[in-house]
Amino acid sequence: MKTIAVTGGAGFIGSHLCDMLLKLGYEVLCVDNCFTGTKANISHLLSNPRFEFIRHDITFPLYLEVDEIYNLACPASPIHYQFDPVQTTKTSVHGAINMLGLAKRVKAKIFQASTSEIYGDPQIHPQREDYFGYVNPIGFRSCYDEGKRCAETLFFDYRRQHKVVIKVARIFNTYGPRMHPNDGRVVSNFIVQALKGEPITIYGDGKQTRSFCYVDDLIEAFILLMDTSDDVTGPMNLGNPGEFTILELAEKIIYLTNSKSQIVFKPLPHDDPKQRKPDISLAKEIIGWDPKINLEEGLRYTIKYFDKLFS
Repeated sequence: MKTIAVTGGAGFIGSHLCDMLLKLGYEVLCVDNCFTGTKANISHLLSNPRFEFIRHDITFPLYLEVDEIYNLACPASPIHYQFDPVQTTKTSVHGAINMLGLAKRVKAKIFQASTSEIYGDPQIHPQREDYFGYVNPIGFRSCYDEGKRCAETLFFDYRRQHKVVIKVARIFNTYGPRMHPNDGRVVSNFIVQALKGEPITIYGDGKQTRSFCYVDDLIEAFILLMDTSDDVTGPMNLGNPGEFTILELAEKIIYLTNSKSQIVFKPLPHDDPKQRKPDISLAKEIIGWDPKINLEEGLRYTIKYFDKLFS
């Protein structure tokens, strides 16, 4: 039986990953400092004898005996990663060094949850893995963008220098149950505002585009990538290539919630990307993955979660 560590395991995506790994029969060590994650996300797992929760900040070394590591620890929404930008960069960089050091010591395979923010405000569309990005290194979002870029550098240098087996996934916008209601992300923002009958806030003119992947599809891709042969490293784009404007998303959520909310427009934040869409040709070819859950279906599941949360 493999023992698998999931850093950031009490977060939105991490908790769903813990669920799936336990279903597959593994022992799971969930590591989280609960800055953005919460024990409520994993409360249903605490009685499982194959599950253990460890409160720990990965900017400090961690000593475990594990077979695999999924490194998901890092605040991922602007409202959270800009709260303490220095700590955000430390989590990406020091955290990567500490987790790679652990992987090196115990000879564990290690997965890095990287991000589409690697590409910045892209000048090519859709984004392929061989595009190096267009990123501001000194802006308000740089603590996250550049931290994740540096983490990728570390992962590939540990592979070249120490033969660590790595898997790097670049995650595009993901949504679903257990999203933090106040994380400032567009899907959770719109759903919360619609359910409360508040004005739905669109930053900019609403013509900027995003691609939205339901969390269950993403977790399936994580497992498939981790199970590939050691010579498959990534980086690999993981996201749903369906592309929608922010205005289309707002209108869809108003319709699905039967809300009377009005749409209001506010200025676009600095360095906010105008378009974002993954090219997932590599994922299709290497791991045979194609997301199955369309936006309307996934939104219905997510709205149901938030509706229950507020009832």
